[in-house]
Amino acid sequence: MRVALLGPVAWRTPPYHYGPWEQVTGLLAEGLTRRGVDVTLFATLDSVTSADLDGVCPHGYADDPSMDGRVWEAMHVSHAMTRSAEFDLVHSHLDWLPLAFAEHCRAPLLTTVHGFSGAGILPAYARARSSYVSISDADRVAGLDYVATVHHGVDLTGLPFTRDAGPGLVALGRIHPDKGTHTAIEIARRAGRPLTICGIVQDERYFTEQIAPHIDGDQVVFLGSVGPRRRAEVLGASTALLHPIAFDEPFGLSVVESMVCGTPVVAYARGAMPEVVDEGVTGCVVHTVEQAVDAVTRVSGLDRAGCRERARQRFGADRMVTDYLAVYDRLTHRPRR
Repeated sequence: MRVALLGPVAWRTPPYHYGPWEQVTGLLAEGLTRRGVDVTLFATLDSVTSADLDGVCPHGYADDPSMDGRVWEAMHVSHAMTRSAEFDLVHSHLDWLPLAFAEHCRAPLLTTVHGFSGAGILPAYARARSSYVSISDADRVAGLDYVATVHHGVDLTGLPFTRDAGPGLVALGRIHPDKGTHTAIEIARRAGRPLTICGIVQDERYFTEQIAPHIDGDQVVFLGSVGPRRRAEVLGASTALLHPIAFDEPFGLSVVESMVCGTPVVAYARGAMPEVVDEGVTGCVVHTVEQAVDAVTRVSGLDRAGCRERARQRFGADRMVTDYLAVYDRLTHRPRR
């Protein structure tokens, strides 16, 4: 089977720091290649992969202010579509833009929906000749041809287990009101525990007004965007990950990464969180700050080895690869729509 993986080009694959879509696409490319699939990864040309690499974008446009992301993404998709007849399947991880080119795709097109940025992009999904995979059952809209839900997988080897955690809490994710970073600060304060915050600053005003005044290097520490190794260290050293989101999270990679390290999660019950977190095993799902403060005490007594084992079973990269191979078999052996 020859598969084209059409990846995003905001950052390198795999990303140096932030880049969840690039992270998942890169892991899938590696896993498929190990299973003997002939994979071509369309990504930035500085990407690192065992698959064949192709593309037009020299490096991630998010790291280079001189690059217009709209232009480079359009050229990237156009280039991949010109080669589409060479493959048995084109699997896109690039949001809505490839759907506008779907009529030019000369192989079955599969799109993993990593999340909908707004209702305005839905016509591209509704009109395109593509099949869809959701990353959680919670993140689906009516009328699309979903062939499966495939939860993201993570690299278990890059997330070592930490049996004995420190007293602190961690909030990991982009600094934005959606992620509830200010709420995490409040939960940690009421719980009487220090908090380490990691992530890119996506909303500068929010960071300046609601986050920065609390950063003192002691009770609240801000590390910025951290790479995979440092991220695993911070997660493993923490009592719990706080994830008090203010939007319907499509999946939540940081939640899974934390659980794999053995660190349970206290998350707000929005989006995929009730689907991803196993209550009383890998964490707790709550609705308010008060409930979250109480949950910090409860999750500190959970079996961290049991937390990792459940996360390993559900969210290892090998499981993700197996699930996608089953989807590929369905699509390449059924009549095209």
